[in-house]
Amino acid sequence: MIEETAGTRATTVPREGSLLPAVRLSPYPVAIGLLLASLLLGAAIGPVGISPVEVVQVLAQHILRIDADVSTTVDTIVWEIRLPRVLLAALVGGTLAYSGAAYQGIFRNPLADPYLIGVASGAGLAATIVIVSPLPLLVGGVSLITLAAFGGALIAATLSYSLARVNGTTPATTLILAGVAISAIAVSATSYLMLTNQAASLSILSWLLGGFNDSGWHKMWFIVPYIVPAGIAIYLHARLLNVMQLDEQQAQQLGVHVERTKLIVLVAASLAAAAAVSVAGIVGFVGLIVPHTVRLFVGPDYRRLLPLAALLGASFLVLAWPT
Repeated sequence: MIEETAGTRATTVPREGSLLPAVRLSPYPVAIGLLLASLLLGAAIGPVGISPVEVVQVLAQHILRIDADVSTTVDTIVWEIRLPRVLLAALVGGTLAYSGAAYQGIFRNPLADPYLIGVASGAGLAATIVIVSPLPLLVGGVSLITLAAFGGALIAATLSYSLARVNGTTPATTLILAGVAISAIAVSATSYLMLTNQAASLSILSWLLGGFNDSGWHKMWFIVPYIVPAGIAIYLHARLLNVMQLDEQQAQQLGVHVERTKLIVLVAASLAAAAAVSVAGIVGFVGLIVPHTVRLFVGPDYRRLLPLAALLGASFLVLAWPT
């Protein structure tokens, strides 16, 4: 693009792989504004009509300690029911999109998503075992389903990585095949448990389909300690993920410790995805499509792609999921 200004000529070149115009526009304010708007709409829309102004008043009352002229009913609906749902949906959506972008970078595969190496199937199997077992679903106010799903997701990912490890290396193709095998076994076991425990099949199916109907502040605080350090670890490797879009041998020649980078990013992304799945069930599509959408607009640089994928993924799931 050529621009004439005061007799001078300035040339700006569009970023390769980006659909943004060749001007210096920051996408972060747009993404943050979209997220805030989606959170506001998510807390306002529902069976009981509540205006966005009332939502803001409730937030001001609880966060800023400012007295607001809202009824107790509106306050309870917004603060105790809707706000935990939309915030948890935002955290889950952002986490899955962020992890999906990391997986796509490690595998250099556009079809990679956070469930590629068995996180979802492992969580589903563990949750199903708890549901059909005589164990209580709540112990001390903590959901055993959530804990079991988290552990099952991590076990499945660990098994996939261990099976794919050959002579001190972990080829991406072998890891994908190992993940497919572990997922198939876990899904088969889950199906068997559903067929042999038909009375619990509705509860199992409800969890597997994912949702936020029983969301609360406790679930949000459960996943934050996992997704925050995992997200930081992934972002610290954003520059290396850019280099790893080359062939692994070329990346190693450029000074990247390929195996260590793969291990750290995969562990962090799997940990974050496991935490998200454990509180929301298996929410598909977000971790696959959102990174591609962001990549179309800002290009393939993971230093920009990762945070914007998290912001857009959060907005997307809040707007997509019915309250």
